[in-house]
Order: sequence, then C-alpha cells, then structure tokens
Amino acid sequence: MTSDVKVIDGGFSTQLVTHVGEVIDGDPLWTSRFLYSNPDAVFQTHLDYLRAGSHVIETATYQASIPGYVKYLDRTEEEALQLIKTAVELAKKAVRVYKEEIKGKDVSNPEPMVAGSIGPYAAYLHDCSEYTGGSYANIESMDSIVEWHRPRFEALINGGVDLLAIETIPCAREAEALVGLLKQYPDTKAWLSFSCKVDGKSIADGSSFKQTVLKCYKAASGQIVACGVNCLAPRSVTPLLKSINEKEINQFIPMVAYPNSGEKYSSTTFSWTIDNDFHPPEEFVKDWLDIGVRYIGSCCRTGSKDIERIAAEVKSWTKSRLT
Repeated sequence: MTSDVKVIDGGFSTQLVTHVGEVIDGDPLWTSRFLYSNPDAVFQTHLDYLRAGSHVIETATYQASIPGYVKYLDRTEEEALQLIKTAVELAKKAVRVYKEEIKGKDVSNPEPMVAGSIGPYAAYLHDCSEYTGGSYANIESMDSIVEWHRPRFEALINGGVDLLAIETIPCAREAEALVGLLKQYPDTKAWLSFSCKVDGKSIADGSSFKQTVLKCYKAASGQIVACGVNCLAPRSVTPLLKSINEKEINQFIPMVAYPNSGEKYSSTTFSWTIDNDFHPPEEFVKDWLDIGVRYIGSCCRTGSKDIERIAAEVKSWTKSRLT
C-alpha cells in the first residue's frame, strides 16, 4: 500500500458496544465515559481497528471535556484532565500490543499512528447541533469556545499523539477559531473534517464548504494534512470533495473522508434507519481516492468489519496504480 494513503478507524461507539454490551448512544459523555468506567474495553476497541487494517486510530475523546467530566462524572478538573491523558495512553498501548502481534508478518499498517479526537463544542452541548448547524457559534463567545477546547488540545498533544483529528465541525467560525488555536502549537499536525449538508456545497451552518476549506487550509501554513467530511451518508460526500480540487484552485489539497454507514439518523428519535438509497462506504472508496482522498475510513454505525472492507478497496486501488 502506498504510504500516502492512510486507512483510519471506524465508528468507535459501534465497535465499543461489542465489548461493553450496553447502550452508548444518548449518553452525554458518549464513548469518553468508558475512559473512566471501562478502559480495557476502549483498549480492545482500538486493537480491533488495528487488526482490521487501520493506519490511524483516534482517541476516545470526541465528547470528552473538562466541564463534561466535572458535570457528569463528578470528577475534579485535575481528574478530568487525567482521563483525557488516559485516552492517549490506551491508544498507544494498543499500538504497542499490535506491533508485537505482527512481528515477522507482512501487514499493510506496520507503523500505526494515534490521532487525538477533537470534537466540536456542540458535542459537549449534546443537542445534535453538530448536525443541525452549530447555532451556538452565533451566541457563544468564540474566545470562550477556544478556551473550552484548549485543555483537551494540550492534554492530547502533551500525551504524544501523532496528529489531531479536528472533526465533525458544523460551523465556519469554530473551524477558523480551531485553526487559530492549532497555530499556537506549530509542531502539531491535524486533519480538519466538517459536518455537512446533503446539498453538496455547504457545511452544516450553511457556509460554503469549499471556501471554508480553502481559508482554513491556507491559514494553517502546512499544519493541516487533509481537509474533508465525516459522519455524512457516503452518497452525499463526493460532490463536496470534488469542489476542493477544482482547476481554478491551482493547488492540490489532500482530503479526508470517513462517512457514516449510509443509514439515516433522526435527531428527534436518536435512531438510525435504512432507506431505499442505502450505499455503504466501501462502494465509494476508489472514486474518493481518485479525486485526492488520502485519509479514509468510516464513522457512526460502522465497525471493524467495515474497515476491513475499506482497507481491501484501498489495497485494490493501490495495486491498480502500480501495474
């Protein structure tokens, strides 16, 4: 497999359920609660994805925050910060164990990386606003939101992640603010992934996907390794990605894509359903790689088997490029 294409992991909560055997969706801390209640299950979930072929695994910190742990787990701020550091330790432990397992074996992912998951402020609000547009960005002070993000940024960076996964960002203002925060840590790399509408041109708050990506990518001075989309139905991803590298842009921007399973999510019933236009992520992998995706995986409602199928498609695409 070419070194410039990285398979990332899938939906953490979906795979975690196989180890904890209880409902996760609907919890205000989501998967980050298990850093406290069942860290071994978090470790095992990381290991599942490494065994499935992931080059990059994400920490279980999408919905982790200092205020969240204080509010919902009655932890002190210091204890909350330690839980975020624990997320890095568990992911790095999984990498160590996996590398011992594969000694002497020919695998596609011999040197896995750990990405520190940075979800939006909306994830803390736990009101689905990362999918409905992030209206909080017009109410809350962006400076206060940046300071809310900062402790997690620093804990993940100081913990030794290889890069950050700034993901499911629903509004341009928060994306630009997070890029500004990233620049305060100039040795840190990140990918930037948006929550988008199904219209093929807008992020969740209605801002232009293309213009927001170009502005953020240019502002990051080489720190952003890819820009793209996550947690959108696979069939809606391609038009957004194609807009990034149109001819008039005059530069190649690497992309990241990790859609959901293709099922439809209801923010009112908190449930997923399959409709007649269901298409799983692996059906689109080769097309996305052709247009410049270099980090590829899946998101909600997908597990390690989905990553195995995506990794197989990446391997097939790579082989065809070499022949």
